[in-house]
Amino acid sequence: MIVEDNDDNRDMLVELLRSEGHMVWAADNGLSGADLILAERPDVALVDVGLPGLDGFGVATRVREAVAGLVRLVALTGYGLPQDRTRATDAGFDCHGLKPIEPSALFRVLREVSPSTPQRPS
Repeated sequence: MIVEDNDDNRDMLVELLRSEGHMVWAADNGLSGADLILAERPDVALVDVGLPGLDGFGVATRVREAVAGLVRLVALTGYGLPQDRTRATDAGFDCHGLKPIEPSALFRVLREVSPSTPQRPS
């Protein structure tokens, strides 16, 4: 699952993940993203922090309250200070990734949060 309001970023992530054989859903705002995560229950959701309607922290909180640890949540953000990472963890994210994220870093994060993710050749 990709929850990203920037069309180019969202499209790039969707295509990259689909090219590796992943089934991908996408939303362009926090409210519809949270609803889609709860409806589809993906293994992993990559969530932008600065979303319209409901920010990424709100998405994480809502998902954690509803489905606890069933969905792994990865914060994707341009904010990488220690307090940003702490806030992401406190909201319920399993991992914090900085944008723009390189494909190799993305696949490493996916392997870390979801051991069933296929290994990608280096």
